[in-house]
Amino acid sequence: MSPFQAIAIIAAGFAAGTINTIVGSGSLITFPTLLLFGYPPIVANVSNTVGLVPGAISGVIGYRRELPTPDRSFATLVAAAIAGGLTGGILLLALPSTTFEVIVPFLILIASGLMAVQPYLSKAIASRRAPGRTPVVIFVGAIYLTAIYGGYFGAAQGVLFISLLSIFQPGNLQRSNATKNVLALCTNAVAAVLFIAVAPVDWAAALLIAVGSIVGGQVGAFAARRMRPGLLRWVVVAVGVVVAVKLLIG
Repeated sequence: MSPFQAIAIIAAGFAAGTINTIVGSGSLITFPTLLLFGYPPIVANVSNTVGLVPGAISGVIGYRRELPTPDRSFATLVAAAIAGGLTGGILLLALPSTTFEVIVPFLILIASGLMAVQPYLSKAIASRRAPGRTPVVIFVGAIYLTAIYGGYFGAAQGVLFISLLSIFQPGNLQRSNATKNVLALCTNAVAAVLFIAVAPVDWAAALLIAVGSIVGGQVGAFAARRMRPGLLRWVVVAVGVVVAVKLLIG
């Protein structure tokens, strides 16, 4: 690995840690960066997941003032995220690598699309939410399915989490974002443990991403209270579309 590549991966980790804490989808920065430098898709994905966990911890700590009081409902969501992350990680390792290579461009396009429409989607669904008791089974099931996607690939899982939280637990957006960070951390952490045990992690890449993402997590927590994420959202969308098209056309 050249010094330029090392610096680029650290910078990508920093950007991902910042974006993940604010809105999610930081993997759309780090994953394409690893692909650009010649890492195979599976190695890039598992190394990216492992490297971003320290940044997720950093973001949760930076956003700790907004975290809700832990209760049974919060613990249930955490358990669903852990179970889903483990399921997604197992699916990634069980499916042939060729399957992943075929699917990943479409996952990136879907994630980019979600990033583009997320503000409008959240408002539209929330406005249609019927008053009364929250359908807990549907909510927890949706968190579990999102975590499966997070453990398998992960880009834009934060967008999905915060959308679900805004629909089923409407209220303070900063609180929803803090909860989103915890759920994303749980999803990525359990998948990372699995990958460390049995998958081909490139530790040099993972450690460089971790260094950048730890700093980025703190910056993201600071910035999320002071800026609109619109510009970052569209940068991520643009990067995602370019990478997905490149993968599709070879």
